[in-house]
Amino acid sequence: MVEADLAAFETGVVHPFYATFALGRDAEWACRQFVLEMLEDDEEGIGTFLNITHRSPAMLGDTVDITAEIIRLDGNAIDCSFAVKVGDRMVADGTQGQKILKKEKVQRLISNLSHGG
Repeated sequence: MVEADLAAFETGVVHPFYATFALGRDAEWACRQFVLEMLEDDEEGIGTFLNITHRSPAMLGDTVDITAEIIRLDGNAIDCSFAVKVGDRMVADGTQGQKILKKEKVQRLISNLSHGG
């Protein structure tokens, strides 16, 4: 874990631990690997939910391992569980969901939302 992953806001660094928001980003990336393997050229994945339970801190400089597995496939929806560890110590666990959509549908969503839809 690097300094950019610490809990920091406009007021400065809160503590020298892996921030929950950085952990969430990294857990999403681990789960996204499954989607990347499944995507067709005309498809893209979008996140649908993220649940994290932080169980213990990871400190600056710790080597953090994230493992993910698919727990549900339902049509274009993919739900994963993940575990975050430093050595044998559980740092966090949770679940994350994604949907695979046609790129044209994603573009329509972007366009509609950009134009007040």
